[in-house]
Amino acid sequence: MTTFVDRVELHVAAGNGGHGCASVHREKFKPLGGPDGGNGGRGGDVILVVDQSVTTLLEYHHSPHRKATNGKPGEGGNRAGKDGQDLVLTVPDGTVILDKQGNVLADLVGHGTTYIAAQGGRGGLGNAALSSARRKAPGFALLGEPGDLQDIVLELKTVADVALVGYPSAGKSSLISVLSAAKPKIADYPFTTLVPNLGVVTAGSTVYTIADVPGLIPGASQGRGLGLEFLRHVERCSVLVHVLDTATLESDRDPVTDLDVIEEELKQYGGLDDRPRIVVLNKIDIPDGQDLADMIRPDLEERGYRVFEVSAVARTGLKELSFALADIIAQARAAKPKEEATRIVIRPKAVDDAGFTVTYDENEDVYRVRGEKPERWVRQTDFNNDEAVGYLADRLNRLGVEDALMKAGARAGDGVSIGSDENSVVFDWEPSMVAGAEMLGRRGEDHRLEAPRP
Repeated sequence: MTTFVDRVELHVAAGNGGHGCASVHREKFKPLGGPDGGNGGRGGDVILVVDQSVTTLLEYHHSPHRKATNGKPGEGGNRAGKDGQDLVLTVPDGTVILDKQGNVLADLVGHGTTYIAAQGGRGGLGNAALSSARRKAPGFALLGEPGDLQDIVLELKTVADVALVGYPSAGKSSLISVLSAAKPKIADYPFTTLVPNLGVVTAGSTVYTIADVPGLIPGASQGRGLGLEFLRHVERCSVLVHVLDTATLESDRDPVTDLDVIEEELKQYGGLDDRPRIVVLNKIDIPDGQDLADMIRPDLEERGYRVFEVSAVARTGLKELSFALADIIAQARAAKPKEEATRIVIRPKAVDDAGFTVTYDENEDVYRVRGEKPERWVRQTDFNNDEAVGYLADRLNRLGVEDALMKAGARAGDGVSIGSDENSVVFDWEPSMVAGAEMLGRRGEDHRLEAPRP
C-alpha cells in the first residue's frame, strides 16, 4: 500500500563557515614577507525547492535530520577555503513551512519556488584581509560563523481547483477516474482512499485539477477518523463538490443528512465559507438511486445548490458537470488579481539606529548587549588569542558599545553579556581597557616589519 505523509517535522542544519587562516609569507631571503592567510569558505545553505514530480513528504518522515556541508578553512598563500555545498531538498507543490509555534514562514506554490530554511555561516577572514596600514601583520584570523539550526514543520496542502468531498464510498474515486486520467484505488468498502488523489480535467479550453479528499465522517474536524489529516487539502480549491451517494445501503443515512454533516465539518474546520458549492448525486444508474435523486433534488435546489445527476459507472451526466466546473474555475481565475512585477522594497534604517541595544538584567546582574554586529563579531573571535580579543574590543568601541554601557550606568568590574541568553559571552567590563597584544604596542602591529630608521 502506498504510504502518504503530508506533515513532518524537519530538523535542518546549515554548514558552518570555515575559519580564516593566520599565516605569514616566507621565502628565501624574505622570512617575513607579510600576511598571506586566506579567508574561510561559506557554509552551505539548506534550501527547499518545489518539484512537481514529488507528491509526498515520506522521505523526510524517515530521515528528518538534514545538514549541509561546512566551508573549508583558508590556507596560506592567500588561498581561500572552498565554500560548503548547498543542500537542496525537494518538496511537493503546495508545501507550507511553519515554525514550532505554528507561524507560517513560507507557502511554496509553483514549480521551482525556493525557500532558504537555514543560512550557512560566513567564512572567517584571514589575516591578509585584516591587514591595513595600521595593522600590517595581524597575528590572528577570524573564526567562521556557525550555520543556522532550525526546527521546522512541513505541511502539504494539495494544489487543486476542485475538491470532491463526501462520505466514504460515496463514489469520489470513481468520479475522478472517469473525469480524468487518474487511476485511484476503488473498492466498495469505507476508507478505500487513504491518500488524496489528483487528476487533470480538460473541458473546452479550460484545464483544471480535481482532487478527491479521503472520506469525512462526523467529528472529522476534531480528529476523528481520517478527516482531520486531509481537510487541509481542500483549502486551496476554488470550488467544493459534494458527492452524495443516492444508492446507500445504510438505513440510518440519507444524502441530505450526509450533506449537512459534511457542511458542519467544513464549518468547524473554518476558512471555506466563500467557496462555491456544487452537489453531485452519484449512482443514478441504480433504479433506487435515480428515484432517490428525483426525490431530494428539489430540496437541494431550494437551498441554492446547483445539482447534477451522474453515474460514474454508466458515465452519464459527466460532460455537463465538467463544463460547469470549468466555468466556475474560469471565473475564479479571472477574479484573482494579476500578479504584479517583483518590486524591490528598500527599508532604510532609522538615523538614530545604533545597530545594538544595551539593557540591564536585574536577575543576572549583568548588562546585556544585543545586536547583529556585536553578536557576529563575538562568534568570530578566537578568545585564546589576545590580539584577536583586542581587535574585538576595538571594533566594539568604534561601534559605540562602550559609550552606551557608560550611559546605561555600567561601572568598571560590572558583568557584560554579548549574545543570546543561551549562547553568550560574559566578561567583566573595564572602560577603555587595552586588551591583548600589549607587547606589540598598538594592536595588530608588528615592529619587526617596520622599515629601519635612517
